[in-house]
Amino acid sequence: MITLLDYGAGNVRSVINALETLGAAVRVAASPDDILTAEKLVFPGVGNFGSMMRVLHERGYAEALTAYLKADRPFLGICLGLQALFDSSEEAPGIRGLGIIPGSVRRFDIDLSVPHMGWNGVNITRDSPVFAGLTGREKFYFVHSYYVAPDDRDCVLTTTDYGCEFVSAIQKGNIVATQFHPEKSGAAGLGVLKNFLTPSSGARLSRLKMGKTLLAKRIIACLDVRADDEGNLVVTKGDQYDVRENGMVRNLGAPVDLARRYYEEGADEITFLNITGFRDFPLEDLPMLAVLKETSRHVFVPLTIGGGIREYTDAAGRFYSALETADQYFRSGADKVSIGSDAVKIVENYLKTGVKTGDSAIEQISKVYGNQAVVISIDPRRVYVSRPSDAADQHVIETGEPGPAGERYCWFQCTVKGGREGRPVDAVTLSRICQELGAGEILLNSIDRDGTHAGFDIEMIRAVSEAVSIPLIASSGAGSVEHFLEVFEKTNVEAALAAGIFHRNEVPIAAVKAFLEGKAEVRATYIGKKESHPINSQSKEFA
Repeated sequence: MITLLDYGAGNVRSVINALETLGAAVRVAASPDDILTAEKLVFPGVGNFGSMMRVLHERGYAEALTAYLKADRPFLGICLGLQALFDSSEEAPGIRGLGIIPGSVRRFDIDLSVPHMGWNGVNITRDSPVFAGLTGREKFYFVHSYYVAPDDRDCVLTTTDYGCEFVSAIQKGNIVATQFHPEKSGAAGLGVLKNFLTPSSGARLSRLKMGKTLLAKRIIACLDVRADDEGNLVVTKGDQYDVRENGMVRNLGAPVDLARRYYEEGADEITFLNITGFRDFPLEDLPMLAVLKETSRHVFVPLTIGGGIREYTDAAGRFYSALETADQYFRSGADKVSIGSDAVKIVENYLKTGVKTGDSAIEQISKVYGNQAVVISIDPRRVYVSRPSDAADQHVIETGEPGPAGERYCWFQCTVKGGREGRPVDAVTLSRICQELGAGEILLNSIDRDGTHAGFDIEMIRAVSEAVSIPLIASSGAGSVEHFLEVFEKTNVEAALAAGIFHRNEVPIAAVKAFLEGKAEVRATYIGKKESHPINSQSKEFA
């Protein structure tokens, strides 16, 4: 029996699903006694260090957890569950951690995008059964802005490089904790969890240093989900945001089935965009919540959900904050939420007042779940002008793609309502302000390139990426494997997303990975084969 400590923030469903997939029985701790009587304890955490410690103390969990850990009983901490073991964190000055491992938690002070988000490697510094059966060349999924700095290096299990070398896993007796998320790290991560459940007597990795680890460029599959004309949820795809063909909604498959297929083909993340838009009340959209729950049972890479993440008042007058809305999706299996049209409204209000109210969806969600949980989805289109002064309030660039009348300048106008309405704010300004408000990632679409197969809008991507220091996902326009290489070579984006070419199998994910290998850093996967899980076999991902 595995006891899981859920302090109320983040996607614990995926951890439970991963453990149950490996055959474990899981109970969620409901009291301090449940912690003290646990046979093995798993503590996954995301969000803010200060908020976590406050909740642990309020519920009486901190004292019980400290007693459990000091008794050196089997423990696996994940992400914030690692950071909680230390004395303090720069994220929450003055707030004490559990103090099990002497040391502190520090924020990345580097020239790279923060959060550190995506698939990176580890260097093994000591022998441990938790890595039995692995080769050392695996990549694991990270998403964090802070890292642990132990005073005594004897507890260090692995290190990872991202602008600096940082500690990515520790072990002290029976206490193991990782900065990466094994439940979101595919076959390699499931292997680590399996070894925690049942320590292997097989070959162990000992002091295996592969050299400087590298963050992989992510390939993301996007599923636009909406109700078809019969009311069923289907994956569709628009051409410049028009999802109808011969008067009917294009039906490219069932959401759960396609998500599982892309996971097996090697997608590094899956994004669901609910373009039905939750017209009335998102918390009553049970089919989409069911899609998330079912997908997280079979897909062990990060899941993002977008559509309707905003505040609501129902027919009875009950008010629901954006945070309450987002919480339902996190509890259903999402790792990140994507905010689209509402982000434009939030930025427009901010530009009028210059005041951070703390009430916006971006601020509410990032405060509790961390900025890595908030993605801003932007839908810009080009607006051409003859001279920069014609759009003095916008971020204007000189373009190598002249307009219809030969215009040499343009700006990127943000749109709402599925691209149907333009707003007087540009994509660069919106990205910068959303970052200031707490967003952790930008998903940058292009109405002009959507469905064209002409390649990503390199000029727009460069303009936005130069204005922000958070990760950026390029979207819209991919039509060949070469387009993915182009966007990675010509911009500093961390990820590239596609939809229609994957749905129609015109450019399979495996083909993209195969073409990029040796040209850009990618997470290796088998071509044309399902990812092997350690449920009934050793991981073959890097054999």
